Amino acid sequence: MALDSNTDRLMSDINVTPFVDVMLVLLIIFMVTAPMMMEGVDVALPQATARPLDAQKDNLVITVNKDQQIHISDFVVEPDYLREKLAKILENRTDREVYFKADKDVPYGVVAKVMAEIKAAGVEKLGMITVPEEEAQRQTLKR
Repeated sequence: MALDSNTDRLMSDINVTPFVDVMLVLLIIFMVTAPMMMEGVDVALPQATARPLDAQKDNLVITVNKDQQIHISDFVVEPDYLREKLAKILENRTDREVYFKADKDVPYGVVAKVMAEIKAAGVEKLGMITVPEEEAQRQTLKR
C-alpha cells in the first residue's frame, strides 16, 4: 500500500467566512450611522392638498423676491441681519410660526440659506406659501 505524497501540501482554498462576517458587520454599522450623517433643513411637508390660510391672525411672512432681496413682512432686511431681526421679532410673540415664500427664479441655494437662517432664529414652525396649480394656470391664461 503506497502512501499519497500530497498529504504534506498546503490547502489552496480561501476561507471566506471571516471576510463575509467582517463585511456584514461593516454593512450594519453603515446602515445605522448613515441617517445620523445626513444634514438638512427640517420642513414638515403637507400630506394633503393645500387649503387657504385663515386670515384671522397677523402672520409673519418672509419673502425672497427675484432680485434676492429678503423682506420681513414689507420691510427689506439684509441677509446678514435676518437671524438677529427675526429673533428680536419672535421674542415678543407667543407663536413662533413663520411663513416663507420665494420667487420661482431664485436659486435653490439662496432659498436653503434663508430657510436655515429662519430656523436658527428660533422658529418652531416654518410654512411654505405657494400658488395652487389651478390659480397659476388661470394667471397664465389671463396674460
